[in-house]
Amino acid sequence: QGPRYYLRNITWVGNTVYPTQALEATLRMKKGDVYDQTLLNKRLDADEDAIRNQYYNNGYVFFRADPVEVKVDKDSVDLEIRMSEGKQATYNRIRIAGNDRVYDHVIRRELRTKPGDLFSMDALTRSVRELAAMNQFDSEVLQSELNKNIRPDEATGTVDITYPLVTKGGDQVEVSAGWGQSGIVGRASLKFTNFSMQNLFGRNGYKRAGFLPQGDAQTLQLTAQTNARYYQSYSLQFIDPWFGGKRPNQFSVSLFYSRQSDVSSRYYTDNTNLYSSLYGYGSSQYYNNYSRYLDPDKYIQLFGVNIGFGKRLRWPDDYFTFMATLGYTRYNLKNWNYFLISNGNSNNINLALTLARSSTDSPFFPRSGSDFSFTLTLTPPYSLFDGKNYKGLADNPNSADYQREAQEKYRWIEYHKWSLKFRTYTALSSSFKHSPVLMTRTDFGILGAYNKYRKSPFETYYMGGDGMSGYSSSYANDVIGLRGYENGSIAGNFAGTRNNAYAYSRLTLELRYPLMLETATSIYALAFAEAGNAWTDVNRMNPFKLKTSAGVGVRILLPMIGLMGIDWAYGFKKTEFGQKIGGSQFHFVLGQEF
Repeated sequence: QGPRYYLRNITWVGNTVYPTQALEATLRMKKGDVYDQTLLNKRLDADEDAIRNQYYNNGYVFFRADPVEVKVDKDSVDLEIRMSEGKQATYNRIRIAGNDRVYDHVIRRELRTKPGDLFSMDALTRSVRELAAMNQFDSEVLQSELNKNIRPDEATGTVDITYPLVTKGGDQVEVSAGWGQSGIVGRASLKFTNFSMQNLFGRNGYKRAGFLPQGDAQTLQLTAQTNARYYQSYSLQFIDPWFGGKRPNQFSVSLFYSRQSDVSSRYYTDNTNLYSSLYGYGSSQYYNNYSRYLDPDKYIQLFGVNIGFGKRLRWPDDYFTFMATLGYTRYNLKNWNYFLISNGNSNNINLALTLARSSTDSPFFPRSGSDFSFTLTLTPPYSLFDGKNYKGLADNPNSADYQREAQEKYRWIEYHKWSLKFRTYTALSSSFKHSPVLMTRTDFGILGAYNKYRKSPFETYYMGGDGMSGYSSSYANDVIGLRGYENGSIAGNFAGTRNNAYAYSRLTLELRYPLMLETATSIYALAFAEAGNAWTDVNRMNPFKLKTSAGVGVRILLPMIGLMGIDWAYGFKKTEFGQKIGGSQFHFVLGQEF
């Protein structure tokens, strides 16, 4: 391999924009270091924080740095870095190529590169990120091909940019079926990600996909789910990311309705030997006759509407957004024994305030950046001003007045809810196409009460399994997945029990490897370790007492279908029901991440 050489003297020639001390700090190579030519080239040109990008972000796109070995003495090398800074350049023509899906002005409003502005590599990179976040174009092609479409002209001191766009099918049609304890559950969903509300009744010439107006990158989603007898759910959502068209202010509105029935009490008496057997929850025998015991006089019915308005912030930086959502939900229950209230009507008026930051570089397979969100949801504190004493109200289920008192106590739901979610993505190699990525996640939630004698029966946490429990509990509870365990087995209404959680915590470490990242199909494999738990009392919350699991899986993104996946996981701890550990579990993913 030959002798090892070391750096002795590093001399900078031709620098006038940045002082030598600043360049030395950026280079991060000094006298006595091993003479590593690969590292030298990275620090001069290739790395994100290389010296070249330091100049590029200040308009010096014609900058060049040539390292020259001026003297080699035994095992020491003297370097002279000869720099040609050139003059500052501005953007000239900004072209968009390959777009046949979205109005050009919808694309251009996302760009940070404007004709006449000083050239900046950061602005160019950010523009690519914003285009990828639209989820209308292939982000892999955009990131890998962009450098070929940067054309500087030293004679005029300008730069022409062409954004190479490859349209991908963002609209999704989902038709699926699954098997639950109440039988076959069917689901149908239509998601249009390039909808145009203003062109719904527009004149000829507007972009259309069949009968549907498109081109404004708005989202319209309709979802229906039912198994005919036990459960049905319908929802409608509309999102406009540039409400009014002039500023990136997001407007959203959603409506939902769901109804779920229950089994007759005869089910538990007729199947006592199965319900209490050593098989515990999850036994296939436990579900044998479930669908035959429908009781139409036991149900929970929900209707809700949410209206939200959000905007991008400039401080602390412009990756931050703020969202305020006003929501109303009406609960109608009859002989429903899974909450603190079993009969009557309840109302929930709440305001959710969300501060979020997202700096990921790709919607499907991020290699860098992070996602952060903090949400505080508040209802009016009715108990602080209604003058009622809730200490002895509806505290004895055997009392003749219990149902009347419970209706009075929970007619208007009150709570304050805190949620924090954080993810990071780190590429483990410099290869763009085939780099493994480490994803870390931590999130927790707390449902608090203004009055300890008036805890909310709704908005609690349902934890365990795939996080895709599609029943009414997904509107009355927050569904939190934890792979390696059955749905609701850590906290939730499971196996005829009531175990509503008021706090949860979850940690995830996931290694991802891309198998295929193409416009038509994207696939990656993953291996993960996960830990989490939920507590019925906030005061019992212990982030060090967690249910652990590990496993492997795969994710597939298909046009017109969306995200699908399957995971196998093994849960190492016992759950709240029965005496067995989580054990071996398969989990399916449709349209969402865990």
